[in-house]
Amino acid sequence: MSDESMYETGAGPGAGPETESEEAARRRLRDRPRAAVFTARAVLHDLRAVDGALYAAVAATPTPALDVGLRRLSNAADHSKISFAVAAGLALFPGRPRRAAAAGVGAIAIASATANLFGKRLVRRRRPDREAARVVVGRHVPMPESASFPSGHTASAVAFATAAGVVLPPAAVPLGLLASAVGYSRVHTGVHYPGDVAAGAVLGLASGTAALAVGASLMRARRQGS
Repeated sequence: MSDESMYETGAGPGAGPETESEEAARRRLRDRPRAAVFTARAVLHDLRAVDGALYAAVAATPTPALDVGLRRLSNAADHSKISFAVAAGLALFPGRPRRAAAAGVGAIAIASATANLFGKRLVRRRRPDREAARVVVGRHVPMPESASFPSGHTASAVAFATAAGVVLPPAAVPLGLLASAVGYSRVHTGVHYPGDVAAGAVLGLASGTAALAVGASLMRARRQGS
């Protein structure tokens, strides 16, 4: 057999190893999605473990001087009552304060709808087992029946602080500190994991930004129409 016929049929020297290499490459490509899924699951498992450990650490840390105050703050933040009260106060003053109030209330609406209609229904994470973690009874607030992820209280508080703080910069720091305290209070009282609060904060930032964008668009439309 000639060299030409040997190479035409693919039976020449080195043909076998090349075929094995191609099969190995195809096998690697085929297994890559499985490996990615396995890695993602492993990362999520580790994140849940860290989340649970942080929750347990907060539950196990005695803070008698903070318990009553944080419990009351958590209750007061139900249905964004604190943010609405601040908005009502700001609305009494024309100009920037009133615009800040409007932007903040709009941000709450976006955050609340997104957290409750989408986030909680998609993830459906169970609430923490407060009794198993031995959260001090003096910290307890009513355990919500909704899913745990994300924290709606945190999302709304951060959304209000973000939008109102941009429109009225002097209020940014106080509102940011208040939103942070509301978020922590949800972990302290045992109704949320830290990861729920972190996700709520991210959602709140996005909602506040969206509310500001909508407000800016409406203002441009008014100027063009006038």
